[in-house]
Amino acid sequence: MAIVWAEKALLESGWAENVQIEIGRSGLIETIRTDQPAEGHRTGVLLPAPANCHSHAFQRAMAGLTEKRGPDASDSFWTWRQLMFRFLDRLTPENVEAIAAFVQMEMLEAGYSANVEFHYLHHQPGGVPYDNLAEMAERIAAASAATGMGLTLLPVHYQYGGSDKRALGPGQIRFGNTLDTYAELHARSAEAIARLPADSRIGVAPHSLRAVAPEDLVHHAKLAGDNPLHMHLAEQIAEVEEIEAAHGKRPVELVLDTMELSDRRCFIHCTQMLAHETEGLARSGAIAGLCPITESSLGDGIFDGVRWFDNGGAIAVGSDSNIRISLSEELRTLDYSQRLRDHSRAALATPDKSTGRRLFDAINAGGSKASARNNGVLAVGKLADMMALDPGSVDLIGRTGDTIFDCYIFAGDDRMVGDVWSAGRHMVTGGKHIKREAIVSAYAKTMKELGEAI
Repeated sequence: MAIVWAEKALLESGWAENVQIEIGRSGLIETIRTDQPAEGHRTGVLLPAPANCHSHAFQRAMAGLTEKRGPDASDSFWTWRQLMFRFLDRLTPENVEAIAAFVQMEMLEAGYSANVEFHYLHHQPGGVPYDNLAEMAERIAAASAATGMGLTLLPVHYQYGGSDKRALGPGQIRFGNTLDTYAELHARSAEAIARLPADSRIGVAPHSLRAVAPEDLVHHAKLAGDNPLHMHLAEQIAEVEEIEAAHGKRPVELVLDTMELSDRRCFIHCTQMLAHETEGLARSGAIAGLCPITESSLGDGIFDGVRWFDNGGAIAVGSDSNIRISLSEELRTLDYSQRLRDHSRAALATPDKSTGRRLFDAINAGGSKASARNNGVLAVGKLADMMALDPGSVDLIGRTGDTIFDCYIFAGDDRMVGDVWSAGRHMVTGGKHIKREAIVSAYAKTMKELGEAI
């Protein structure tokens, strides 16, 4: 039993003071009491810590390497993609494990409690499977065991090089699997997850409507069962045009017409949707997995958050390419993009919730569904996924209630994060991961080995 005490805490019932939380060995919150004397581990402002709904861990190692313009004046997502393909050809399983651990450490230090890893780097350079088909998945799981971060692993099915079912190109062959080999990969990945703590989860991820056949989505749904199913959707204009040319429908229209949708479905990006698509997908119950920093970096476009929320849509937030891992900045970028597009202010606030509070509540609720994780609120019976802000931070002095969120997101940053727990595992204290030195050392060694890959 561990005891955490907070000056202020956002409970399921609202804000409370002098809060004592008891965490059981299972990682669940067993009791919550308010107006209690300080004892146990003392914190400032205690909040539920959300899941990071979308990550490609290995891309963290190429952050900052793609900011030069190439010979083509129309550099875009697609030219970035070619650079990414060349980079990943250098990666070994040992590299991937070290990078994933570093990414998870940074996520925890930013306030995330769990990582939903959209894992598609499966095979050796040249596309030959490892002797252990789930070698790379096991490396992601090993990183989670080292960092203490909750993990929802999504092995990715990636079969085709485009909507016309052309063969995979040289940069994609490390991803490729048929439906049958994907099913085997998924089963072996589930075995790897079973060796982790009980809060770990497995899911299914058809990469996109370019990389899998729409008629095969029924197989993915069956394989997923009650577990989450994630897919990239409507990220780029060229992607939308390719899918419409191949199938006669835009990607969101195709999904709405052919898939059974629920809150166990999470569609990533959704930055290229028409009004009727936004409204229909929001009303379906599916989660929009947003990655505003990456979407900005790649020029994807702006998610229509105002219309999405007006239609009851749910969101989660992720760090995707991991070019910068910052929970507060993801939320700030999401909201500021709405203001810039619509020439407005506080675009996502409501009469009863400030912008910061509404976004933070939304990503906790949506992240819980997208990760199939029993978290999202501080309540008895929920996982002790918690983050604590330092009330001594300059921008929080004298702030109370929901204003705390607004000052954290819009005036401050992740340096306010002092403590983070994942299923009761106290992995960040004083703003630093408890194994930071060893994790950083292994990552630095990997970066030296990789050298200038681009």
